Amino acid sequence: MNAPHEDRAGLDTYVIGVDYGTLSGRAVVVRVADGAELAVAEHPYTHAVLDRRLPDGTPLPPDWALQVPADYIDVLRMAVPEALARSGVRPEQVVGIGTDFTACTVLPVLADGTPLCELPEFAGRPHAYVKLWRHHAAQAQADRITALAEARKEPWLKRYGGKISSEWEFAKALQLLEEDPELYELTERWIEAADWIVWRLSGTYVRNACTAGYKGQYQEGSYPSAEYLAALDPGFAGFVIDKLDQPIGQLGDRAGGLTAEAAAWTGLPEGIAVCVGNVDAHVTAPAATAVEPGRMVAIMGTSTCHVMSSDRWAEVPGMCGVVHGGILPGLWGYEAGQSGVGDIFGWFVRTSFPAPYAEEAAALGRDPHEHLTALAAQQRVGEHGLIALDWHSGNRSVLVDHDLSGVVVGLTLSTRPEDVYRALLEATAFGTRTIIEAFETSGVPVGELIVAGGLMKNPLLMQIYADVTRLPLGVIDSAQGPALGAAMHAAVAAGAHADIRAAAHAMAKAQPAVYRPDPERAAAYDRLYAEYRLLHDYFGRGTNKVMHRLRRLRTEPSA
Repeated sequence: MNAPHEDRAGLDTYVIGVDYGTLSGRAVVVRVADGAELAVAEHPYTHAVLDRRLPDGTPLPPDWALQVPADYIDVLRMAVPEALARSGVRPEQVVGIGTDFTACTVLPVLADGTPLCELPEFAGRPHAYVKLWRHHAAQAQADRITALAEARKEPWLKRYGGKISSEWEFAKALQLLEEDPELYELTERWIEAADWIVWRLSGTYVRNACTAGYKGQYQEGSYPSAEYLAALDPGFAGFVIDKLDQPIGQLGDRAGGLTAEAAAWTGLPEGIAVCVGNVDAHVTAPAATAVEPGRMVAIMGTSTCHVMSSDRWAEVPGMCGVVHGGILPGLWGYEAGQSGVGDIFGWFVRTSFPAPYAEEAAALGRDPHEHLTALAAQQRVGEHGLIALDWHSGNRSVLVDHDLSGVVVGLTLSTRPEDVYRALLEATAFGTRTIIEAFETSGVPVGELIVAGGLMKNPLLMQIYADVTRLPLGVIDSAQGPALGAAMHAAVAAGAHADIRAAAHAMAKAQPAVYRPDPERAAAYDRLYAEYRLLHDYFGRGTNKVMHRLRRLRTEPSA
């Protein structure tokens, strides 16, 4: 009898993982036997993020973030064949393909899966497009969803830390109904991009348990009731039955076989296993060997998502959700996060990197981030005299308020770019510590932090996180953590491994405790963190709503 990772000819078998990020999609070819990554290819989205105007020039209001679904198909056409060619693997050796997506990224489609934005008559209608995870223009709807759930004592609210985010399915759908009721009526399926791409690959529409539970308020086998939805808006009463409800597929299940059309796109054999969809953060946890309680994985890129499994349930303030089996079978899967991390560092470089610094960086062969990091690394803790709040894209956890905004306190005429840059690095670490403390005080222990994502390449940032959190910090031993995790789930769907724990045992990779907290720096950061929490609670929990008032001014008509 052949080993599970061998085909009938005794050759190694492989799976493809496709990670759909914020700006691009990446495909990786992975060996089933041991998780070896043979090749990777990346394809940037042609339209990137639409946050100022649509492709036809139609302007967008503040806080919108849209995408074009055809860009996702291009990843299958371009990145998958390129990765396969680079790997030297023959198509017939590939037994399955798995995908992951940013969440909550949703789009309105017809019953056959056609996105409304692909209909010519709707090309100039913003609500016809994909709403990216960081579309925050539904905050008003999210506030009403939370307030009504509190008033009605809806039992599902406690599964989300007591607050529903503007990033999630119901808030974005309610915004569609209220701002473009014609398109809402034409929408036959309100679908996560994670499920839409699997539909396009397999011909089968199945909702994945991860996004349904964390982003779709699906708990204990049901969604919020029609009575609750009608109380939000009478036209919303049938939302679940008419536009959302669909069979739920468990993580690692086979959604179907690769269609002839998708086989032509990818160069893969028709009929191979297509795995049920998944979320980029959650799929990374088993790839980072986090298959036991208490190991928190922080997937750090443009934003950070914190995921962890536990054998106990608790109501953690500001958590994005807790779902039984949401990450690993048999355990409670928790999610929290920060809406802006790498995005904040990128914003600073775009707006505040002076020409002399750029010239010096070029002479030293450094990119702007490397240069600012090298300068910031020379400082002792607290030397810059600054404290920042990491809310440039709002606060996901623990405040769940995307009308909040960034702050830097302590600026003087002698403040240098590297000072502010380091303060922003530290602010994101303080945000992560706030999340960890919310778990700990709720009775869900966090024993280790494992980092995945592009930002793990910055050693200063990693050491700051270890010092600030006072936790040993491990790193995933893969540059493509989500894609590796998607590939691992594909191996399960193809029957090459019995379950995701078995796949993790064979294919996962991480280096534990690469960074350890330094007691002296940690003590210094305790003092700075105390100041951070004062600002955090003053602006985020106090009566001063200046950030909300300023945001409203942005959207008021000009005098």
